[in-house]
Amino acid sequence: MSRTAADAPVGPAPVAPTDAPASRRRWWILVVIGIAQLMVVLDATIVNIALPSAQQDLGFTDGDRQWVVTAYALAFGSLLLLGGRIADLFGRRITFLTGLVGFAAASALGGAAGSFEVLIAARALQGVFGALLAPAALSLLTTTFTDARERARAFGVYGAIAGAGGAIGLLLGGVLTETLDWRWTLYVNLVFAVAAFVGGAILLQRTARDRSATLDVPGTLLVSTGLFAVVYGFSNAESHDWGHVATWGCLLAGAGLLATFTWWQTRAAHPLLPLRVLLDRNRGASFLAVLISGAGMFGVFLFLTYYLQASLFYTPIETGLAFLPMVAGLMITATLSTGVLVPRFGPRPIVPLGMGVAAAGLVWMTGLDLGSGYAAHVMPPLVITGLGMGLVMAPAMSLATSGVAAEDAGVASATVNTMQQIGGSIGTALLNTLAASAATDYLAGKDPRDPAVMAQAQLESYATSYWWSAAFFAAGLVVSALLYRRGRVAEDPDAAPVIHM
Repeated sequence: MSRTAADAPVGPAPVAPTDAPASRRRWWILVVIGIAQLMVVLDATIVNIALPSAQQDLGFTDGDRQWVVTAYALAFGSLLLLGGRIADLFGRRITFLTGLVGFAAASALGGAAGSFEVLIAARALQGVFGALLAPAALSLLTTTFTDARERARAFGVYGAIAGAGGAIGLLLGGVLTETLDWRWTLYVNLVFAVAAFVGGAILLQRTARDRSATLDVPGTLLVSTGLFAVVYGFSNAESHDWGHVATWGCLLAGAGLLATFTWWQTRAAHPLLPLRVLLDRNRGASFLAVLISGAGMFGVFLFLTYYLQASLFYTPIETGLAFLPMVAGLMITATLSTGVLVPRFGPRPIVPLGMGVAAAGLVWMTGLDLGSGYAAHVMPPLVITGLGMGLVMAPAMSLATSGVAAEDAGVASATVNTMQQIGGSIGTALLNTLAASAATDYLAGKDPRDPAVMAQAQLESYATSYWWSAAFFAAGLVVSALLYRRGRVAEDPDAAPVIHM
């Protein structure tokens, strides 16, 4: 329990980094970081639309198709914390640039793949280098912007990219697949990587390595294998079922390994994830907000994509364009929340409000049917959901890294990305299972050969996924309202301290 002096700002004061670039460069650094982050985020969805073309070209089965997505998720999700600590130990600049080069090389390998096995190896390598790149990018943002107002604007942009990247990936994937070839959904990363590398090499300053610090090897093994098991368990539930031994076995093993990792961090001389990063109340609430919203977002990106293409017969490009109003709404509230609302009112009313607005948009989507028009029926709830997500993602990501010591910026940033990745894995597995069960229940006693019956069964599955996604956001409303501290977040070192009881 915490209390503060009356009417005083609360929360930890930002720590001035020692490696902040010249002030005039910081907005260009934001552009570089934004390009890199967009590349990593959209790569989780950009290949989805290209999968049928890739499958036809390389000749792999429907059962194998999931591994094009899963290989990336497994490597990325399980190695994020290691990537974050590497950035802290060896320097954020070199880690960022190495991640860009590796990600570009892996993308080129995947684009040129002549077999399914090479494509899977390339996707796994993308995940490995993405796990270096993503936390380095966020920690660079954290240590570059130390002024409260400028930090709010920077994180508004970053949060908008993180939230909208999936939708942009769908649009870009559709355009590239239809106009060029599925391989360009991977080759396009070379454009992003080269632009970000040139900018990073010019703008980012070198930082000295702390040679007295060492890597927590037992902690690294525990958390990497634990996260791998969790992500694999949820991915297996999506392709098989919850009763499959690989599903529940991996989930149990992952939970045990992560619990052991938490215990070990209290005893390690140089912990991989110092518990001080997690135990701040606002920061812990932000990690949970990112986790929950990551799970709920898949109700929009995944099942609305199915609905637009399978039920309304949109082309891939039309599907991507349909998401643009949501992206616009998300960007507006992401900037507004970090720049105006949270500094004035604090996170406690704003993040729960965003959760509630997103839940309302998803509930509205449950009424979509075969006769729904875009402007009158699809776009309004989509915009509402985007407005809500912008009120959640940008403030949560900013507060999750606010006040972190410079030596912990990388691992704190990695924890944010890990929460989003694990949330996405949970959301994908749960929503796919629940949607499939809803379709099966609807078909009970009906003729599955009737196209009208099958079309209605699909609608039932989509509506179920929207209801459950809304439930995730509703749970996030309660959790964030209870955990965030009252009052504004401290903007300067002279803010009143928090008294812990």
